Amino acid sequence: MMEKTSATTTKVVEEGGGGGGREERRMKMKVMVAIDESEGSFYALQWALENLFENMASKCYASTAEEAHAGMVENEGGMVFLVHVQPRFAEYGYPIIGPNVEDYVRKSQEEASAAILSRGLHMCKDKKVKAETIILRGDPREMICQAAEQVHVDLLVVGSRGLGTISRLFIGSVSDYCAHNAKVPILIVKPPIKKDTKETQTSAVTA
Repeated sequence: MMEKTSATTTKVVEEGGGGGGREERRMKMKVMVAIDESEGSFYALQWALENLFENMASKCYASTAEEAHAGMVENEGGMVFLVHVQPRFAEYGYPIIGPNVEDYVRKSQEEASAAILSRGLHMCKDKKVKAETIILRGDPREMICQAAEQVHVDLLVVGSRGLGTISRLFIGSVSDYCAHNAKVPILIVKPPIKKDTKETQTSAVTA
């Protein structure tokens, strides 16, 4: 079950039929980015915002100079869906726990999710990109792929590392699973080899 929280916008622009060409399609691009507490996932979001949406923002501002000057134009049509998955205890290898422990962990997960998504939303706001957040519970690999398909995004972006140390230990590689099972095009963003370099390594797999 997907839980959406309102963010910088509530309207999603569907691509629909008709003309407009490749540029119009790109202006209406819907991108889903999977994020968690890892810096790798936020690097993937940063890369997507800077490389997929920055040009769109420039075109939007240039199209209506007066509105741009007033700060009213905001990447018209482009949308980012920030998806965060809270693993269940079964995924951690502890299917039976007491109710008090479960309540405590659930509350901790909710607080962590709020902080993670808030950081992501601020990054989108800084780039003037519309964004919505989606909170899921379950196996991150399966839930991310399902969400991307249900929302009908044009591209799924994931980091090649991250999505939690525990998740990586017990669940395996989320990016590898998504690359082989996602029903939408997927972009895997690798972090820089060195911290002081700005070069990004990416690999794309089209489903």
